[in-house]
Amino acid sequence: MESRLLTGATIRGLALPQKPAARIAGNDSVPTVRLSGKLSDGGNLIWGRQLRPAILLEASPAISVSSVKKRQNVRPCLAAASSPAESSDSAGGAKVGFLEKYPALVTGFFFFMWYFLNVIFNIINKKIYNYFPYPYFVSVIHLFVGVIYCLASWAVGLPKRAPIDSNLLKMLIPVAVCHALGHVTSNVSFAAVAVSFTHTIKALEPFFNAAASQFILGQQIPLTLWLSLAPVVIGVSMASLTELSFNWIGFVSAMISNISFTYRSIYSKKAMTDMDSTNLYAYISIIALIVCIPPAVIFEGPQLIKHGFNDAIAKVGLTKFITDLFWVGMFYHLYNQLATNTLERVAPLTHAVGNVLKRVFVIGFSILVFGNKISLQTGIGTSIAIAGVALYSFIKAKMKKRNENESRMREMQE
Repeated sequence: MESRLLTGATIRGLALPQKPAARIAGNDSVPTVRLSGKLSDGGNLIWGRQLRPAILLEASPAISVSSVKKRQNVRPCLAAASSPAESSDSAGGAKVGFLEKYPALVTGFFFFMWYFLNVIFNIINKKIYNYFPYPYFVSVIHLFVGVIYCLASWAVGLPKRAPIDSNLLKMLIPVAVCHALGHVTSNVSFAAVAVSFTHTIKALEPFFNAAASQFILGQQIPLTLWLSLAPVVIGVSMASLTELSFNWIGFVSAMISNISFTYRSIYSKKAMTDMDSTNLYAYISIIALIVCIPPAVIFEGPQLIKHGFNDAIAKVGLTKFITDLFWVGMFYHLYNQLATNTLERVAPLTHAVGNVLKRVFVIGFSILVFGNKISLQTGIGTSIAIAGVALYSFIKAKMKKRNENESRMREMQE
């Protein structure tokens, strides 16, 4: 095929030859170039595919034509976004890696590992409480193992430690305090009642978030969002009335956890930073560990020294006791870190669905592993509560997306 150029026109310094160009030796597959429409009307230059005039006619005030060397491969420039393979070829023939080529598979793997680590953590955690019922101390171990992991990661540069100043530290302290309080009270509930019941109570967290947004932050919550929370409240109430493992310590602790994590979300919005999520969570874990140590020493220290450690070692042995504490701390840190990294990769709606499914997975697996007997009313109430959370999350994600689109439209009009 010959390479033909249209004659009698100039495109901002590009002189188009009057005669057909000679065939390039060794390359018979040079694409044809022709002009579609008038240049004065912004005609489109066609080279194997249609190109946008803004890119060709306005990208540069002048386009110089260099001589084509012998046996040089000529490739058309793609104005429109194409497939990853085509884009990499036009950029210089660089191959596209597996992670870039199949992002959906990578995101799916992140979700799987997030759920898997969360389920394993809850199982090991509850097994520990069956022979070592000291939730304040175990909460400290969770954070301590995570902090050691962060320090080791910083030491080898994976990731590189981000610097922190006094201003950022002041903003992170309230976040970390709420994180510590919510974490400890969650573990008190896990130790007191069935894992499935604690997670059912924690399904009320969206209700507290909505209440805090309306009455503390002053944000107007639409009626549809409030109505979507009604099934959550009704379902949790039904499950609580007939829960076989119900006690007030477990119930109240889970409710305090909901409130604590709600305030954590409020302070997190005030402490917005450009720091990456891995470093940010590491700093929060360090501060939260410092906050959790005094209550553990005060409330459980004397009992642990007197008989707590000895009883646990007598039941399962020293090796299993230490390895259980290590792995429950490692799984706690990894599932939280992976959850943060996963949610950065997806849209708000996918985030919301992922959170709901995670709770379903944890409740289901905890019932299977521990053989917790639940009444019919508890099962129905739990299902209604989870469905309500799903509905709330869907409506909230839709509203957020609509608000973002409206903001983008306003910026374009300005």
